Amino acid sequence: MTSYFGRGREVHELLGGGKVAEVLLWKKRNVSAALLIGMTIIWFLFEVVEYNFVTLFCHISITAMLLFFLWCTGAEIFGWNPPKIPESILLDSAFREVASTFHARFNQLLSKLLDIAYGKDPPLFLLAIFSLYVLSVVGTYVSFLNLLYFGLVCMQTLPYLYDRYKDEVDSLVGDVIRDMRTKYNKFDSMFLNKIPRGPVKVKKVG
Repeated sequence: MTSYFGRGREVHELLGGGKVAEVLLWKKRNVSAALLIGMTIIWFLFEVVEYNFVTLFCHISITAMLLFFLWCTGAEIFGWNPPKIPESILLDSAFREVASTFHARFNQLLSKLLDIAYGKDPPLFLLAIFSLYVLSVVGTYVSFLNLLYFGLVCMQTLPYLYDRYKDEVDSLVGDVIRDMRTKYNKFDSMFLNKIPRGPVKVKKVG
């Protein structure tokens, strides 16, 4: 069956094939769950509680420093193991992989939009215009943080669901695309082909 999203390629490969793809496809459930919970907490604090970023950052820093101070003091008094401070909290390689994956996906998206804009597939062109318009309307009523959170949740759920139900989704999308092309061809034959066009002038060479 034709894959309308990956042209027969595996979803893991489409997402970069690295650690980011494993997280988005829930291959590492603990990391994926922690990421989703963390994003939900951040969204809740900023959007529901309406925390200011600077205030939240300062409160988290104060709490972390107090806990660290109590731990160190207790270690000296009661003979506990003192906390070990890692030289680097997050590895550079993790940042590079995430940045590289998003950079590649953004380039693919931009290239696909430009390819659609050439008009090679009119139904897909109309669908892209309609989708962007709907997104612009949604953007006027939904805050950027809500939209960002919704997008991140989609990134963590849609690839996983598509990977599990790929055949059903491809079949449904195929039916929709065929129906759109049929309607476009009918519209083309009834209206567009009847629009008078001027003669095409052939340039003489030499």
